[in-house]
Amino acid sequence: MNGKNSQGFKGKRFVIWMLALVLGAVLGTLGIAWLNNFFNFVATVYTRLFQFVAVPTIALAVTTTLAMLGAQKDTGRIFLHTIIYTLLTTLAASVTGVLLYKLISPGNLPVELISQGQAEVPANLGSVSYYDHILQVVPNNILSPISSGNVLSVLLVAAAVGLALAALKDSENIRILTKGIIGLQELLFALIKALVWALPLGIVAFAAQLSAQVSAGVIVGSLGKYVAVVLGGNLLQFFLILPLFLLASRINPFKVFKGMLPAVLMALFTKSSAATLPVTVASAENNLRAKPEVARFILPICCTINMNGCAAFILVTSLFVMQNGAMVLTWPVILLWILISVVSAIGNAGVPMGCYFLTLSLMSGIGAPIGILGIILPIYTIIDMIETAVNVWSDSCVCAIVDKKLAK
Repeated sequence: MNGKNSQGFKGKRFVIWMLALVLGAVLGTLGIAWLNNFFNFVATVYTRLFQFVAVPTIALAVTTTLAMLGAQKDTGRIFLHTIIYTLLTTLAASVTGVLLYKLISPGNLPVELISQGQAEVPANLGSVSYYDHILQVVPNNILSPISSGNVLSVLLVAAAVGLALAALKDSENIRILTKGIIGLQELLFALIKALVWALPLGIVAFAAQLSAQVSAGVIVGSLGKYVAVVLGGNLLQFFLILPLFLLASRINPFKVFKGMLPAVLMALFTKSSAATLPVTVASAENNLRAKPEVARFILPICCTINMNGCAAFILVTSLFVMQNGAMVLTWPVILLWILISVVSAIGNAGVPMGCYFLTLSLMSGIGAPIGILGIILPIYTIIDMIETAVNVWSDSCVCAIVDKKLAK
């Protein structure tokens, strides 16, 4: 009886989320100023609340999981499977982007248009090197990763603390400290459940916000074939390639998608894998019935390194910019940039416009015409939304696959 009630409740929640999505889209097109302001306020509140719990979620989830598992065999298996599927899905996204790029063959933009785009590029971003991005991962004090929201730094510190707790588990003081950290995590997940319960209101606000922007003409313009390659590659990754990974592991893609829909929607509107993490973890545990030690370990790692949509954007955009800079795109060059895009995506932060900033840094580092990034900027909102949804959907698929493999 409880199982039936639980399934029925999930079905009702799915309907409520869809109705909230439609309602928000309709209300956003009405053009009522005070209503749009209200939805902007609600969307901002929701984004801030999820960002507030995102960093503690990463830190506590990784710390407690490693503290409990330590150097046991399952820890290595979980991590190894996660890395393997992260690399495979990210590489698949990059290869898909290359194939579409060759098939659609975007042409060069007028020189005058590129010069105009140069003015749109934020002046302080072009000087940031990829070396600086790597250096920022290493914290110089205990508070800087949390205060700056540096996900990679948080992950690094949390892993170190978790492994230290596991190594010292025979100490009475360490056991007490571990119990206290686990208690904090339980409290955090109680807060997350409350936020997920109230998520339909957030979905209405996010949908209305986007709908109002589209109807007002804020999100307009297109670079034609380039946009088709970027969005087409992400959609193929979402609807074809990732489901094939699930099917290869004998997992029903529709079941996984239905269970992870709240996280995918949250990612679509917030444009941040890190901010979406609390919903991703809650959806995996409650809807997919993934084991907590798997979901709470894999998903924080995946939201940091498993960036399928980002890899595709970095690769396609880099090829497009280099082509406009008169560079010859031979297959050795393309294969090199496939590798660069995968490595760069893994090191990218799961924050809004993270891929854009990283691509800008890479292109400015090789002297390519970064004015094209200024032309892309007005339409990047849509690209960022879709690629973040792909990232979180990929995280969900990796979690489902690893969880099943460990159950064998």
